[in-house]
Amino acid sequence: MNIHYNDKTNLLYFRLDDSVQDVINKRVTEDIVLDVGADDKIIGIEVLNASKRIALKNLFPIEYETAKA
Repeated sequence: MNIHYNDKTNLLYFRLDDSVQDVINKRVTEDIVLDVGADDKIIGIEVLNASKRIALKNLFPIEYETAKA
């Protein structure tokens, strides 16, 4: 997973799948857009106007754990 923030466009993007593929954008709220790939798999999540929706100073730097299979 990759997380990107563009301060010029105020867009926060969570990329869940790094494979190259065609996606369809599905707006689910005014500020949330899902990038949906094959088999209706969510590939990415766009948060528009991110600084109004998320306390970005609390988000970065990010610390996370991954589940072991």
